[in-house]
Amino acid sequence: MNFCGLDGPQSAYENSFFAVLPVPYDATTSYQAGTRWGPQAIISASVYLEWYDEELERETCAKGIYTAPYLEADARGPEYMVASVEQKIGQFLQDGKVPVLLGGEHSISLGAVRAMKKHFPSLSVLHLDAHADMRDQYQQSPFSHACVARRIYELCPIVQVGIRSMSREEADFIKEKNISSLSAHFVMEEENWIEVILEKLKGDVYVSIDVDCLDPAYMPATGTPEPGGLTYREVVGLMKAVTENFRVRGFDVVELSPISGLTAPDFLCARLVYRLMGYLSK
Repeated sequence: MNFCGLDGPQSAYENSFFAVLPVPYDATTSYQAGTRWGPQAIISASVYLEWYDEELERETCAKGIYTAPYLEADARGPEYMVASVEQKIGQFLQDGKVPVLLGGEHSISLGAVRAMKKHFPSLSVLHLDAHADMRDQYQQSPFSHACVARRIYELCPIVQVGIRSMSREEADFIKEKNISSLSAHFVMEEENWIEVILEKLKGDVYVSIDVDCLDPAYMPATGTPEPGGLTYREVVGLMKAVTENFRVRGFDVVELSPISGLTAPDFLCARLVYRLMGYLSK
């Protein structure tokens, strides 16, 4: 099944503006597993999207959206999975595509950032999440989903938005390194929060969206939900501003853990992906 149910020339690799990589992987999830089913749920929901975007007043899929085969899990460990993602995203970039990574757990985003950094040396990462993900190791692995932002920080500048859960280790590290980590409370209380974020980004941008950045009222279907999160409108509004002011080279949407019989979160993710595609292709 292809994203948006596309068939024919619009879904062909050679004609595509976007290349979607589904990665059904959840080896290091630490509360509730199930993110391996996230890519399938997003793509299945996307079949029921209207191709016409009422905000942008056009059919984004006319730019071409290729959906790659699901990336097979590597049982040797998350570092091997990261390497597989890096190789695949690197090929998309080499071919001039805009990569869209669908998770799966957040650890896979490191592979995309590694590939991006090789092609765009001035890269910075916008990271939307409920959790800081700045541990050096978690459960004896430096490649856990709880460490992905720490590994990204070691590669390039990172700006975090929506954070409302972290360990003492992470809080001390963020302060020590003066990392831009903005809480969900900051977004709710600061009138000019989008402008603050834009001032902190620079160069080419990769966007990594852990869906638990959203409040559980909007996104209950995630492995580690945290109360007090962002709204869908806030996330979309930020993405619109970022794409208007920076060269966004790719993005991911990760950590959807579908709930049987509850399809609204799946559709939210599909709609979010399609709207971001629209902003990037305009």
